[in-house]
Amino acid sequence: MSLEREVKLHVPPGFALPDLSSQALSSLVREPKRMLAVYHDTEDLAIVRWGCSLRHRQGEGWTVKLPPSGDGEVLVRGEHVFPAADGVGGRRPPEEATDLVRAYVRGRPVAPVARLQTLRRTVDLVDLLGRQAVIVTDDEVSVMQGRRVASRFREIEVELAPGVADEMLQPVVDRLLEAGAGPVDNVPKLRRALGPRAEAPADVLIPELGGGATVAEVVRGALAASVVRLLRHDVGVRLGADPEYVHQARVATRRLRSDLRTFRDVLEPEWSNTIRDELRWLGGELGAVRDAEVLRDRLRGREGLLPAEDRPAAEGLLGALERRRDEGRARLLEAIRTPRYDALLETLVAAASDPRVPEEVAGRPAAEILGTSLEGPWKHMTGAIEAILEDPRDENLHAARIRAKRIRYAAEAVGPLFGKRARAFALAAAGLQDVLGEHQDAVVACAWLRTVGAGADALVAGELMALEAQAAREAREAWPAAWKALSRKRLRFWS
Repeated sequence: MSLEREVKLHVPPGFALPDLSSQALSSLVREPKRMLAVYHDTEDLAIVRWGCSLRHRQGEGWTVKLPPSGDGEVLVRGEHVFPAADGVGGRRPPEEATDLVRAYVRGRPVAPVARLQTLRRTVDLVDLLGRQAVIVTDDEVSVMQGRRVASRFREIEVELAPGVADEMLQPVVDRLLEAGAGPVDNVPKLRRALGPRAEAPADVLIPELGGGATVAEVVRGALAASVVRLLRHDVGVRLGADPEYVHQARVATRRLRSDLRTFRDVLEPEWSNTIRDELRWLGGELGAVRDAEVLRDRLRGREGLLPAEDRPAAEGLLGALERRRDEGRARLLEAIRTPRYDALLETLVAAASDPRVPEEVAGRPAAEILGTSLEGPWKHMTGAIEAILEDPRDENLHAARIRAKRIRYAAEAVGPLFGKRARAFALAAAGLQDVLGEHQDAVVACAWLRTVGAGADALVAGELMALEAQAAREAREAWPAAWKALSRKRLRFWS
């Protein structure tokens, strides 16, 4: 994957590209180039409405651009190129490319939706050592319908070369603005070519909620936030470069299950339970990968505390976790490339738009109906704490952690109704969850080390177990204070 960092500027008629040389950069003008690009999408333009694109360009192959990120005027996007022959390869996208947008397509066919012919004039700005720093492209774009030109537009892109600092961009943009270009709009070519249809929102929207929201609006808001989180992180799960994507996808599935449980009294039971069952399946697949990553990263963080002569053996233990993670990842990728996963995502998208809330309660004020939704989770939370006080086994601390997480998610789900009080409660619940989570992670690490430490690795496993046992003891000492903070009566905003 390459990271595209650029600014797009609108260009008025008659604009002439100025000399962009400076004391730090010199201009190198390339020969003009003509290009034909064909963009593929679903019939309802799902890919572009989620901020992505799937393009074939003659001589280059297929490119998938992911949704932009970052703040300010600089457009930052991940870009994946799949070289392919222009013959058959130009008519049908390769599976590797469509896999990256699968969460947005969900089994629907893709087909050409736009053909763009571009005359590109490029100026390379190179530094004093002759290294490419900034690429300025002046594109005259013709939107084709068959052999007819349906419309034309012109834009300038100012892009940073890989590894170049962001501050190199703005002086070039300023020079173009002084010459009459602009304003900066960062509208992708495909959106400009397709017009209003491409500007339609994605098929999941997170509604803005206030204290007067209805039951259906609150349920829809909670579900939509997690569905968007899951869809946005799907591509990173497939690429596998950053463990955070698996973590966030797993959080999304857990939150969805929790929210369906929190709102179960105002949802159709069979519908809700079916979704929860499928989310349990997906969460299990994600969890197999995430648990191995958490344990690997945790023990890697302990490695520096070992004597230098023991660290090679520690690497051997970490290698076993890498293999466990890789095996889980292979199963996860297989799972998310099945019709079952596509169907689950389709169900979640529908749920986020129109959850099955009975008509008799859907339009009622949520504050009246959902205000008591924390009573059950709170009762379970206090019961879990009582169980620890009676029998402080590791299993009981783990059960309390699960209860803390559930009540935190429940508080966040109804947070828009109760404002600061709900946020304060959720923050305190997160504090207890974190302490108990640290204890559970240490317990899991000890259990794993006990099973793998043998032969030459036994000493190192024992050393790591001692560190984890100390972490577990510290967490045991810390959790009562976190519980005291959460159990303050004034935090119980629902009572």
